[in-house]
Amino acid sequence: MSDASSAAETAPRRGPREWTVDTVFFLLAVAYGMAIAKSRLHGGPDSAPDAMFKAEQIAGAVGCGLLWLRRRWPVHLALVLIVLSVFFEMVAGAMLVALFSVAVQRKSRTTALVYLAGLVPVVADVFFRPDPLLSGFQYLVFGMIVQASAVSWGLFVSHRRQLRDRMVAEAELRAEQAQMRTREAVAREMHDVLGHRLSLLSLHAGALEYRTDASPEEVARAAGVIRQSAHQALQDLREVLGVLRAPVDGPPQPTLADVHRLVAESGRAGMRVKLLEEVPEAAPETIGRTAYRVVQEALTNARKHAHGAAVSVQVSGKAGEGLTVAVTNAAPGPRQPRDPAPVPAAPPGQGLAGLAERVALAGGRLEYGPDGSGGWQITARLPWP
Repeated sequence: MSDASSAAETAPRRGPREWTVDTVFFLLAVAYGMAIAKSRLHGGPDSAPDAMFKAEQIAGAVGCGLLWLRRRWPVHLALVLIVLSVFFEMVAGAMLVALFSVAVQRKSRTTALVYLAGLVPVVADVFFRPDPLLSGFQYLVFGMIVQASAVSWGLFVSHRRQLRDRMVAEAELRAEQAQMRTREAVAREMHDVLGHRLSLLSLHAGALEYRTDASPEEVARAAGVIRQSAHQALQDLREVLGVLRAPVDGPPQPTLADVHRLVAESGRAGMRVKLLEEVPEAAPETIGRTAYRVVQEALTNARKHAHGAAVSVQVSGKAGEGLTVAVTNAAPGPRQPRDPAPVPAAPPGQGLAGLAERVALAGGRLEYGPDGSGGWQITARLPWP
């Protein structure tokens, strides 16, 4: 009974419900003791000697009073009441309540041992207080059934509590998992949206830093791109954060038709990028948005890792055949002394890992690696029902 000596401070505080339950059990134990006393009085003068009857009443009152400790020391209380029940019959009602408490608060092994100890008063009654209406065997069976009923009720309540606690824990776990998925989605969105804008900012800021001989027109043009990119980055950030405040509506999401705008924007920023063929007609929302993110992430990586290299974008496919997005950048040429510094790269693989996860969620697959000519290619194949 390793769990029988639980610390007193671990007992939960009583609320209105607990006070009500404890009061009901106390009154039931008192009623049981009064019923025993009444049967003693009706049994005749010889059946209830004054001294023994008074001792029974005192023991019964003490046993009922000790029930208020059943939540704090259930096993100790049950053992004390079992010992008292061997000598005083009026304590039996309080002992049954104590057995119920042990079954509710302790493990099954402890409950079984306390139940077996509770049979000692029943055996003692068979020898020292035989029932005039039942044989010794019948009384023993009856006592076992009564105590087993109290223990079974306690086990049932314990199981219900464990089931309730498990359901609460599972609900909390599901809430945490949902919150984690939301955080991952927001992180992916912020990476996709802000990575593209901030790479443009870094590219043109680097140009201003290294091109000390740039003409005023070139400086103004670079500053204009920086200002526009910074403004758009702030706007995108507001939209992403708006999802956290009002996730039902959310910001407007890019579609397949926006690939043209994305390529043109990168070209105006000084990137050598070309759209090889016309983008197909509007695809389903999820597929179009995923294709846009693939192109966006590929252009951002090209600016980071292949500065100055020519980039080609190809989006092809149609309904029933699927959609293929291929972004290829040539090998970067030797860096000139006046070229801006490359955009600082994030830890390798993070962007592509998130992109692969996004493509997988859309039911497609992502392939990336060297193209055989010193360049790099990212290819996404998406289903288009």
